[in-house]
Amino acid sequence: MRMRGLVTASAVVAVGVMTMGAGVTGASVVKPATRAGRSTATAARGSQTTEGAGTLAAPDATVRTGICTSPPAHRELAAQLSADIQRALRGRADDHAVAVDDTVTGVSCYTDSGRHFDSASIVKAIILAALLRWHQETGTPLSSWEQGEATQMITESDNDAATDLWDEVGLSRLQHFLDLAQMNQTQLGEDGFWGLTQVTAHDEMLLLKLLTRPNSVLTAASRDYQLGLMAQVISSQRWGTPAGAPDDVTVHVKNGWLPDGSGWHVNSIGAFTGRGRNYLIAVLTDENASEQEGIDTIEAVAQAVHRDLNQGRVIPRARLAASVASPAPSAWAVVPALPTPTAPPAP
Repeated sequence: MRMRGLVTASAVVAVGVMTMGAGVTGASVVKPATRAGRSTATAARGSQTTEGAGTLAAPDATVRTGICTSPPAHRELAAQLSADIQRALRGRADDHAVAVDDTVTGVSCYTDSGRHFDSASIVKAIILAALLRWHQETGTPLSSWEQGEATQMITESDNDAATDLWDEVGLSRLQHFLDLAQMNQTQLGEDGFWGLTQVTAHDEMLLLKLLTRPNSVLTAASRDYQLGLMAQVISSQRWGTPAGAPDDVTVHVKNGWLPDGSGWHVNSIGAFTGRGRNYLIAVLTDENASEQEGIDTIEAVAQAVHRDLNQGRVIPRARLAASVASPAPSAWAVVPALPTPTAPPAP
């Protein structure tokens, strides 16, 4: 998350009107947050359904293997993914949650997907989606000002732009979008603290599905616009879920990072499309001793997923190291949308 810098140009996109409706469904058991300063009223609504609901295969045609489910034909892939994701997480001291979904094979994997995390800047993807939905309902295109703000908010993770659009859309319209998307586990930040919105890997996966699949909440024009911006994130912020992605897929990413008295919150959501591929990854972490610790957890999971889903067609390590350099801690503490943090504990 960086303060307002260079203004990146964005294309004028007219957003069409779409009939209101519900998005994809599914929920999971929530572990309530207990840290000071975070909401404790975090029990998910409708929390008795199975993790991973909403994949392509019908429920009676899927099998569960470890943390993954799949059609019977892809049971071996599901078993490999389950083992590799759990291996990537083994021994890590941070709190974490993972959601993975592959449209092509119908394989999905979830672990702790109902646990709540401070969103940091991944909430900016929600802000833009809610803005686009609002314009669909009014039948109006984004203004040139909104396009500029959206571009800075997503491609540079600009905090001022996020605050401007958060205020413009407003809590009622933001909640309206969450309701349509059935993101029932997401709780918007209070008192303007958008960075403290409570999110889960389950709901972040619902958002990624809305952005990548036809649905009644976001039109094709809206989805293309948001994914286009997520594909233009500046190089210094293309770490996290893109780590290990093959170079023949298009990477759409949004990351978030925020320190407080308990450590670092580091999150990454990504969609990977093109060349016959369409899969989604969400990894949320907190209580990291450092920002890099959170990034390492996310990238260990991401590399395992990319390797398994692409049968080894991954970016060479030399190129990976250059392309996903860690971001420098930035201006997260100097805008009213985020609370002034206390110093993280020493490692």
